[in-house]
Amino acid sequence: MNKTLSSRKIRSWGSLALSTSLLISLLAPSAQAATYSLPDTPTNVTSYIGARGVVVKWTPATDVTPAVTGYVVSAGAGSCPIFVPASNHSVVTMPVVVGQPAGTPFVQAVNAYGFSKAGVSKQTFTAGQLAKVASANNRSLQILQFSDLHGAIETGGSFGTSLLMSNFAADRKAAAATITLSSGDNIGAAPPISTEFEEMPTIESMNLMKVDASVFGNHEHDRSLAHVQKVIGASDFKWVVSNYGDESLSVLKSGDKAAKSYTIIDRGGFKIGIVGANTAETIEQVFPGNLDYKDASGAKKTIQIDPGVVGVNKAIVEAKEAGAEIVIALLHQGWTENSDGVAKGLFIVLAAKIKGAAAIYGGHSHQTFSTLIPSGARAQAPILLGEVRNSGVEYTRSQICLKDGRIVGTSLQHVLKAAAATINTGVVSTVTTPDATGAALVKKYKDQLTGKLDVKIGQVSGVFPRGGSPAVERSGETPMGNYMADLLRAKYKTDFAIQNGGGIRDTFPAKTYVPANTALVRTGAGPLDVTLGDAFTVFPFGNQVATTVVTGVNLWKALENGVGGNYPGDGRFPQISGFKFSFDASKPIGSRIVSVTKNDGTAIAKDATIYTLTTLDFVIYGGDGYVNVFSPAEAKVKGALLDIFVDALKADMAAGKVTQVPVADGRIKKVG
Repeated sequence: MNKTLSSRKIRSWGSLALSTSLLISLLAPSAQAATYSLPDTPTNVTSYIGARGVVVKWTPATDVTPAVTGYVVSAGAGSCPIFVPASNHSVVTMPVVVGQPAGTPFVQAVNAYGFSKAGVSKQTFTAGQLAKVASANNRSLQILQFSDLHGAIETGGSFGTSLLMSNFAADRKAAAATITLSSGDNIGAAPPISTEFEEMPTIESMNLMKVDASVFGNHEHDRSLAHVQKVIGASDFKWVVSNYGDESLSVLKSGDKAAKSYTIIDRGGFKIGIVGANTAETIEQVFPGNLDYKDASGAKKTIQIDPGVVGVNKAIVEAKEAGAEIVIALLHQGWTENSDGVAKGLFIVLAAKIKGAAAIYGGHSHQTFSTLIPSGARAQAPILLGEVRNSGVEYTRSQICLKDGRIVGTSLQHVLKAAAATINTGVVSTVTTPDATGAALVKKYKDQLTGKLDVKIGQVSGVFPRGGSPAVERSGETPMGNYMADLLRAKYKTDFAIQNGGGIRDTFPAKTYVPANTALVRTGAGPLDVTLGDAFTVFPFGNQVATTVVTGVNLWKALENGVGGNYPGDGRFPQISGFKFSFDASKPIGSRIVSVTKNDGTAIAKDATIYTLTTLDFVIYGGDGYVNVFSPAEAKVKGALLDIFVDALKADMAAGKVTQVPVADGRIKKVG
């Protein structure tokens, strides 16, 4: 198929497991000639019990670009999926494991962009029917995985602790060999129910969820190293990170608990090795000093984070030498977009360099993605890649199938909070009831906050949105970004203001803050009531606001940093006031800014002209990559960002005004 010169960008919604009871209405784009696309759905899927398993037939999907590499045939939780290369015939015998639950076969096409919607067989098989063709030579491992939970332990827009507990428990009933993993950022940038108690409610929740292992994300380092050690000590699960190095790892411990470069989980007859890597951007995404420690001699050291996969590959070898039969890699790196026929992002780049992992799970960019990439091993199924959105709105449920000791297939389902009541777990019952123990844990902490945080601080004309994938404040102009930047510039009467997009963590009112006061108006056309809890949730970092100066040269430099990195999806993206800029993301990093002007259209030159600026202390001191641009020596700290935000809302309320959601005015434009 010929590729167009100007292609339409498609953002993959990942692999969607479809069964008769899984009601997830995420539409994959239809494949059309001369466009880039996810594959179309395989059709005419039929199945029957054969001599050695379930025979599944289908009509292949229409050819697309990127080309379909193969088909995954599965029956969901507890089944033994098999991969069929696109060049093979469209029929295969799916292995059946001993004790496999009832299920309905389905077929998905896969290319570099991700998985198609599932073509579902009309035939459903009972556990008794499957038992007749089950073989002990077939084994299946189930992996439950989430990422970037960010303390979203309340059930609302998120699963929350109680629903994750009940869903995970039901999933485990379908497969005895089940492990539960996190790709990092469990804590930090969290709602008050976690941050106000030093994140311990989230760690206690993960213990109740029976998480087996987690890698560190950048937000695990939002507080001091002493806090990281406290978190390790409170965790019933293992912490793994393979790209810190032995000396840095040696300080990540509490009592007899310590982070390791790998761990091995023994479950259901499998020995599963877990390795992981945190993003090397952590050094610029946390406050200076958070990664510092003293060695045995008392000398100051800083945790070193390898940006590559040398440590990961070394840990995989060591895990296998220690007896691991399968190795899973957890990368706190993200997919960013599908464009020009290629899946893009550091997650994809690094995953391609990892040797010996059966599945690799990402995070960090807060997006949904999954696909398969070549394993590099002869006659072994491709490697599964998966990533989920943040704040507990979904998790992945994967199956890895071994036949005669060799991996023959993998499958992945994205399980959404919106479909929690109708999730097909591979057993008869569905999950509708939150776990009582989890609900009690959340209530214990919630009750301590209600009096303080359910205080009404204003009304807004509508929801300040975070729409888009990734969230708009990480890729373009957004209402909350405009509101805060304008507020900061007006309060301190500076020429310009910049707010890093990653500092904005939720809609407003916040989806992840659930007031106990049911009299508050939270939905509808508006006006909507907002509380102190909402404010803490949107701006959870405790940043201070400061004024400083910036030259024209350094303003351009700062903006190049803001649209560089892992655009789109990077927290460094600048939300601004007092000026305008345009950028072209198709150009190389460092040369993407097209124009910078004052609001009246006067060009801001790359020269030594000095302007006054309001921004965050975190940004002034080099956070999010803003290094050597904002003159720390000239900085004057003015007060807490949260206080400025809350005071503005309260002032409107005292004056009888509803705070209006600002509209985009074109101050930031993406061109090209």
